[in-house]
Amino acid sequence: MNDLNAKRERLLDTLRELPPSAVAFSGGVDSAVLAKAAALALGERAVAVTGVSPSLPAGELELARQLAQQIGIRHVIIETSEFENPEYLKNGPDRCYHCRSDLYRQMQELIPRLQVQVILNGANADDRDDYRPGTQAAEEHRVLSPLAVCGFTKAEVRQLAADWELPIWDKPAMPCLASRIAYGVELNVERLQQIDRAEGFLRQQGFPEVRVRYHAGDVARLEVPLEQLSRFCASDLREAVAAYCKELGFRFVTLDLEGFRSGSLNVLVPLEMRNAHQRPVTSNATTAQDASPA
Repeated sequence: MNDLNAKRERLLDTLRELPPSAVAFSGGVDSAVLAKAAALALGERAVAVTGVSPSLPAGELELARQLAQQIGIRHVIIETSEFENPEYLKNGPDRCYHCRSDLYRQMQELIPRLQVQVILNGANADDRDDYRPGTQAAEEHRVLSPLAVCGFTKAEVRQLAADWELPIWDKPAMPCLASRIAYGVELNVERLQQIDRAEGFLRQQGFPEVRVRYHAGDVARLEVPLEQLSRFCASDLREAVAAYCKELGFRFVTLDLEGFRSGSLNVLVPLEMRNAHQRPVTSNATTAQDASPA
């Protein structure tokens, strides 16, 4: 706990040295903790910006609105345009790069209206061990990652969120719907809606942490926590889920016997590409002296 307290104070001190800043705010636990810290450190000089597109799961925008209000930070909502980018729609392993580039570009264009000079994101220290092509977009747009530079792990971010009584401290990760579609399978709004509705149905059945992965041939690969596999396989529930997914347009409905695991589609990314995007988090400067207008 002493280490967490020290990191918290370092985070607040780091943010106090920054000029007015905009937080890329999805409403997830990482960006929520950063927004709370920015509100405490910068006050009215901080703003949270949420990007909205067809890849945002249902209900997430309203949750982000409520959370920003509770934190007490100015909140701006923008419509991103990644679906107008053919490279994004191809859904290659660099998909997140194109999405993040669009978000950061739009945030930069809003700098005069937002009256800020710096853009921040909620990347944490654990993200360096995962395949994160969005990191390149952050570097290109000079986006700062204070949580990562201050050494916050995902577990520590959640603990700080609990200490600050943020209601999403234990909320399961909710990445964009596009992350459910296997690389190389073209993105479209209809497929994202299928996934969103299928996952919503599964959550209603008591599976709060679930993924519906979309594979070529209209195949749904369902991931639920290993400890819930036996309950899922009970005949009535299994049949109801299969029937609902087929109503949505899936031709085949499969259950992954390895259970839920975040980022499971990254096994499809060549190893050399994954290694290329695992950059050290210290590549972001986070001092007022180093931070120039984005």
